[in-house]
Amino acid sequence: MRWMTMPLRRYFDFSGRSRRLEYWMFVLFVFLAAFAWIIFLFLLGDVTGSDFRSSRVLNGAETAWVVVGCLLYLAILIPAIAVQVRRFHDQDRTGWLCLLNFIPYVGGLIVLVFMLLPGTRGENRFGDDPKDPHGAEQVADVFS
Repeated sequence: MRWMTMPLRRYFDFSGRSRRLEYWMFVLFVFLAAFAWIIFLFLLGDVTGSDFRSSRVLNGAETAWVVVGCLLYLAILIPAIAVQVRRFHDQDRTGWLCLLNFIPYVGGLIVLVFMLLPGTRGENRFGDDPKDPHGAEQVADVFS
């Protein structure tokens, strides 16, 4: 669980390096949270007797919960970008490669391939290797 929440603890930290484990556990955490939120919204629709699929306007409570979901998405956006930048740093690449996400159709696939690649062994220009034993001390510092 600590790997899932580490990017939230390093909320606005665009420096340093992040392991694949940290990145993919955070992606899994966000996916599970979004899935739970969608289930909640559908259950809310069943409780209030409404149907989200209909063309009618949402009532006040439903609108409020959708707005809360959008705000939570915006709150998670900064750590998601930050962990992606740190993941590029782990491969000794610039964090500006995150802008590849804006290329239609292929940009997300290119970034996905980069996120699957292993990081460089040892120290690089962005910091120490997060996999070495001394990197474990850095992880302990984040959680203390």
